[in-house]
Amino acid sequence: MNYVYLLRCADGSLYCGWTTDPTARLKTHNAGRGAKYTRSRLPVKLVYTEAFETRQEALSREWHIKRLSHREKELLIRDV
Repeated sequence: MNYVYLLRCADGSLYCGWTTDPTARLKTHNAGRGAKYTRSRLPVKLVYTEAFETRQEALSREWHIKRLSHREKELLIRDV
């Protein structure tokens, strides 16, 4: 499985990415070895995931989520 995920950073911002293992990826982010964006905003908390059969589907969804406004991302999280 492939997953798109949203993290809430310590400063309240949101980070979107994709992975095959959300739990392991969260640990990587919180260890400071994740994305450059999250390294200075630790700790991060996993607040949203979506599962996809293929990597391409997950990457496409990630692309779309990254283009949402902060408010739209908050609504996406809330509606889960």
